[in-house]
Amino acid sequence: MAAYATVEDVQARMVRTMSEDEKSVCGVLLDDSAAMIDAVAASAPESAKKVVSCRMVIRALGDGSASGYPIGASQGSMSGLGYSQSWTVSGGSTGELYIGKADRQLLGLSNSIGSYSPVQELAPKKAEATT
Repeated sequence: MAAYATVEDVQARMVRTMSEDEKSVCGVLLDDSAAMIDAVAASAPESAKKVVSCRMVIRALGDGSASGYPIGASQGSMSGLGYSQSWTVSGGSTGELYIGKADRQLLGLSNSIGSYSPVQELAPKKAEATT
């Protein structure tokens, strides 16, 4: 399985320059992200897969921004003299590959509520009315 993005694609989206070790890891993570994407959205457009792959890898590596909170954090808190920090990361954890909510939307995976019953297929079909 080929990756949907290159190390250069990831580097172009990052604030900082990756080290040589990070570039090696980045290539492996791009392969892993492709497998994860294909598991949930094999028919998604290639352009969306490329963007999502880059986003997944950047979250795992860290973008180097000085924001003070991890990438993907949906909530956070800081204290002063008590030296306390607390972060809530939605969808995964920092340093981990995961497909976030925005990524799912890019891939065309909806969050609609619905149901499917495999038993329904076993029920006899109603005869069509003929008039």
